[in-house]
Amino acid sequence: MPVDQQRLHRVLNPKTIVVVGDKGPNYQWLTNQKEFPGELYSVQVDENEIKGIEELGFRNFKSLAEIPGEIDLLICAVPRQVVPRIVKDAVARNIGGIAMYTAGFAETQEELGIQLQDQIVQMANEVGMPIVGPNCMGIYNRRLGIRFGAEMIHAEGGNIGVMSQSGSHAGGITNEAQYVGLEVTRTISMGNAAILNEADYIEYLADDPDTKYIAIYIEGPRDGRRFFDKLREVTKVKPVVIFKGGTTENGASAARTHTTSLATPTALWEAMVRQAGAIPVVSRDELIDTLAALVRIPPPSGRRMALLAGSGGQSVAISDSAGRAGLNMPRLSAESYESLKGFFNTIGGSYFNPFDMGGTIGGNSVRGQESNLQKILDILSADGNLDAAIYELGAGGGPNRDPERQTRMLDTIDAWRDGSWKKPLLMVVHPGTNAETYNETRSALIKRGYPVYPSFERAAHAFNRVERYWTNRHERGG
Repeated sequence: MPVDQQRLHRVLNPKTIVVVGDKGPNYQWLTNQKEFPGELYSVQVDENEIKGIEELGFRNFKSLAEIPGEIDLLICAVPRQVVPRIVKDAVARNIGGIAMYTAGFAETQEELGIQLQDQIVQMANEVGMPIVGPNCMGIYNRRLGIRFGAEMIHAEGGNIGVMSQSGSHAGGITNEAQYVGLEVTRTISMGNAAILNEADYIEYLADDPDTKYIAIYIEGPRDGRRFFDKLREVTKVKPVVIFKGGTTENGASAARTHTTSLATPTALWEAMVRQAGAIPVVSRDELIDTLAALVRIPPPSGRRMALLAGSGGQSVAISDSAGRAGLNMPRLSAESYESLKGFFNTIGGSYFNPFDMGGTIGGNSVRGQESNLQKILDILSADGNLDAAIYELGAGGGPNRDPERQTRMLDTIDAWRDGSWKKPLLMVVHPGTNAETYNETRSALIKRGYPVYPSFERAAHAFNRVERYWTNRHERGG
């Protein structure tokens, strides 16, 4: 039976949640939902567990039939042998749908696991009941405080939708996005995708007004043709970043035992993803890097990049980084060079792109040179040979560190980014040897709305992926 998208919406945005089979000592499924503003109930028949549940303030029932009112979402955490009975009761109770944490089904490749999964699929399909999973972490909804991890943020806002065949990647992508200042609206852990598959979820996210960007971890699509058809549609209006697991022989073997997914050769997969207009990546780091650039810089109009470094000696390395990412480092106009020549300190520095600016804008112990930064930025804005910039900001510590000077620099860069520049600007802060000042600098940039990277290499490749997406989307008429 086709998936009812309205019923799926009810599951992903519930007003009433019932947790079936939660156990102590942590009662993770109930406590994770403690900030949920709707009705939250427990179903548990074990008297020892009931006592712990009620001591935490949750209302427990011994069956679904006893619960008052409509039930939108059932979180299932019972042993696998009990699941068919729970699904049967859920069908009789006409609940919205189920997020099934329980594992031990077809992914085990055991006859019993396969039979149990077939039973629940048959019952759910007969009435069109959505099941997220089984063998998954379920769903996260930022605004409703529905979580499968205590560290997940409950707050307003959000513009990223995540769908993942892996529960650990679902949580990891969500939390790492939060770490770099991105806001995930909702996350769906697909697991075995026995009822709802990747095509159903991307169809939902395509129409979700709270999702402007989509991130996917997948080991193998259950319905490849429909998935790529939907992908071609959504990438015309929303960027989609896809991290594929199981692209090597070792990874493919692991994927078969993880979610029963079959392997797809890497070259073929990447060609299919690009043809559909999405952005392929090969790691979680690449996925987060790409999302940060998508969300936090305007669409690039070209690949002509200015590289601005705060210290000398890196020009060859950062030029190589740009080259490996397929970026151009153009010369500036004659007028720009004439202006730079008037004040730029070329001893230990260079203004020929990349720019080694340390001696020109002043070190921590040097005063009176900060206005040179503004001069450089104004010249870059006026030059017509540049489409974007990557800026390295030092995070050094030591007795001469001047936090107030750094704040003034950031204010200057902010005003330039939002004023005369208005082009993509990516920031690099190297971890270095001082963790405290690195974290302070990085956090300050994130709060100011920048995509921040630990190296020129990662910043350049993130920009490359994003620029290719926007260029291809424009050529496709999106």
